[in-house]
Amino acid sequence: MEDPTTDYRQFFIEDTEFYNRIVLTFLLPQSLWVPLPRFFQTWLRNYVGGVLLYFISGFLWSFYVYYWKRNVYLPKDAIPSRRAMLLQIRVAMKAMPWYSLLPTISEYLTEIGWTKSFPRIDNVGWVAYIGYLAIYMVIVEFGIYWMHRELHDIKPLYKYLHATHHIYNKQNTLSPFAGLAFHPLDGILQALPHSIALFIVPVHFIAHLALLFIEAVWTANIHDCIHGKLWPVMGAGYHTIHHTTYRHNYGHYTIWMDWMFGTLRDPEEDEGKAM
Repeated sequence: MEDPTTDYRQFFIEDTEFYNRIVLTFLLPQSLWVPLPRFFQTWLRNYVGGVLLYFISGFLWSFYVYYWKRNVYLPKDAIPSRRAMLLQIRVAMKAMPWYSLLPTISEYLTEIGWTKSFPRIDNVGWVAYIGYLAIYMVIVEFGIYWMHRELHDIKPLYKYLHATHHIYNKQNTLSPFAGLAFHPLDGILQALPHSIALFIVPVHFIAHLALLFIEAVWTANIHDCIHGKLWPVMGAGYHTIHHTTYRHNYGHYTIWMDWMFGTLRDPEEDEGKAM
């Protein structure tokens, strides 16, 4: 009887090669990437994709908030300076080659059969796909909450890693470009629950990759200081409080983990107290 894992591995390899061709063929001369081993092609694809996503999401969101809707969402004195945004871009670009390693290693471990991922929704069916994805997201929410919280609570981790990000602690120093402005190891640690979850629950690998790269868009959004008021989303209003108090709102996509573990602080309640 044929081992289904063998078929899965071939699908994963074919998918990786397809994504590498799609991204790299249109952006780089083939002489630069075709001779590379597949692992390094994948890293290059993730690096190029990450840089593009960072700049596209950052520039579009900054243009919308700071120019198109100038003085609509934020007062003039809350808009960060170009110098502040350029410094954030510099920090993020130094870290980006290292960030790109995490999805590359995850992809390699999946190809060799170490994770529980499956390559096609047909492998499990839609009901199981949605169920596994829900469990995966709970694991990610839980993992990122505690990873982020420990980066604050363990003093050496904060001093040598997370403090790099927390120099942006006021509205006029926070911008969409601050979303990936971390020490490289800090950024990897906070994204690590995405990869750890692959070893715990079967999840569609393309969904995993998509969610990992959506992080770049999400982190741009939660650093714009605009409170979206969409329960139970952990939007920028909550995250701005995190940057000013350092002790609240460690969560990721939702407020549930902060609510469960007693660290939630609601921006609307803060506004009510200030009035």
